[in-house]
Amino acid sequence: MTVGEIRKRLQAMGNPTLAVTCQRFFKTGPGDYGEGDIFLGIRADPLRKFTRECRGSPLSEVETLLHSPIHESRALALLLLVDAMSDVAKQRQIFDFYLANTRFVNNWDLVDLSARDIAGAYLFERNRRPLHRLARSKLIWERRIAIVATHHFIRQHDFADTLTIAERLLGDREDLIHKAVGWMLREIGKRDQDVVEAFLREHHARMPRTALRYAIERFPEKKRQAYLRRNVTKK
Repeated sequence: MTVGEIRKRLQAMGNPTLAVTCQRFFKTGPGDYGEGDIFLGIRADPLRKFTRECRGSPLSEVETLLHSPIHESRALALLLLVDAMSDVAKQRQIFDFYLANTRFVNNWDLVDLSARDIAGAYLFERNRRPLHRLARSKLIWERRIAIVATHHFIRQHDFADTLTIAERLLGDREDLIHKAVGWMLREIGKRDQDVVEAFLREHHARMPRTALRYAIERFPEKKRQAYLRRNVTKK
């Protein structure tokens, strides 16, 4: 399927009413994090189904889709990259391409559908230095990629990089980063409550409230309230 054919299919799948809702939900107004993003109004399930029809698209075509101003086009490109990661021989090329194009992975959902399964999966058995570099980036989406990519490590009960990057990002100014940090800490807690509580006892007093709320979402109510009141002592 050519890029032109893919674009026509995406346009046909769009829902103008849903597009308006998406543009509000993803904060596309002036000064917002998604300023200027354009939505066709395609839900996640149909887009993932269409990804299977486009499987095997050349990287040059994926690049054209990723550079589109249309949000769903960029989402489709990223889903195609994730799908192609199943080919071990292509993983290095996909990872390098992904890092070279992070400016187009420019909304939180785009980060979340790609960072774990591209950057995290590729780096699991390699040096994780690229993620620590991204965590220092001025670009909000690169910082979110850094922490969300570690979800792959967490699934393997490997928490060290998540904790290091989370600590670095505690002082971040962006709420979308606070949410991602809290989310990854919560994921650690699902697997090892002691590890996440040790981190929280050390850092809860200076954690942004959003990050803290996400991290403790599954805690018993009494303990959750103690953390929210910042009334927990280090052991």
